[in-house]
Amino acid sequence: MTCYTAGTMSDAAFNLKNPPIVEAVLDIECDLPPGQQVAALETPARERFRDRYPTFRTQRMQEFQIQTKPGGTPEHSVRQAVQALQFLQEDEKQLIQIRAQGFSFNRLAPYTGLDDYLPEIERTWHLYIGLASPIQIRSIRMRYINRIPLPSTAGIVNLETFFKISPRLPDEEKLKLVGFLNQHTAVEVETGNQVNIVMTGQAPEGDKFPIIFDIGVAALESGDPANWPWIFEKIRVLRNLKNLVFRETLTETCLNIFR
Repeated sequence: MTCYTAGTMSDAAFNLKNPPIVEAVLDIECDLPPGQQVAALETPARERFRDRYPTFRTQRMQEFQIQTKPGGTPEHSVRQAVQALQFLQEDEKQLIQIRAQGFSFNRLAPYTGLDDYLPEIERTWHLYIGLASPIQIRSIRMRYINRIPLPSTAGIVNLETFFKISPRLPDEEKLKLVGFLNQHTAVEVETGNQVNIVMTGQAPEGDKFPIIFDIGVAALESGDPANWPWIFEKIRVLRNLKNLVFRETLTETCLNIFR
């Protein structure tokens, strides 16, 4: 049983037996010591994480520059740098990232509930502090990517049946919806936390019309990296905001698909 809002961090019971989450991400952006290079952390990080995350990968960045001096020929240069160290569990469904900008925890489907992962997030965060020595937290972000396969008839689906907020065609008798992209950005008045909502239609698959429902929430506040209770509270508030967006976007008909 998956709980979107359950346990110690819940704002209301909201249970879905088969949640549509394909990936959940927690990013903690940090100010790091001047001159620190992610690549230099590889050896100690592999020692710290290999017991539960035995698979290791690096994410690299390539930067191309072209300079042309007056009367000269173009000069090309390429700069490469390690952007992130990635540590994955054996099934590759869960990973920790040490990034040039901070720390990330990623969980792919199957996803049970955030309460189940919080002890591991806290444990690995403290390992990250010991490795990277972040000076301060700049922001905390959460992102939930949902994939919702809607039933269709002859390739046609009435989005208003499943979403309280949905696109409309100028003439729904002469036009058939085959794809769309909607994006909304907002600020929560009470907290100042930011919300980014993206809904996009994918290519039909048989009698299904898949929708990607991507919810991102962020608290742009500074904090002490060692203050886990403060981090926990920000995560709690952000999750409640994400849940609000989720349940106020989907109709009961849509929610029943996952119950």
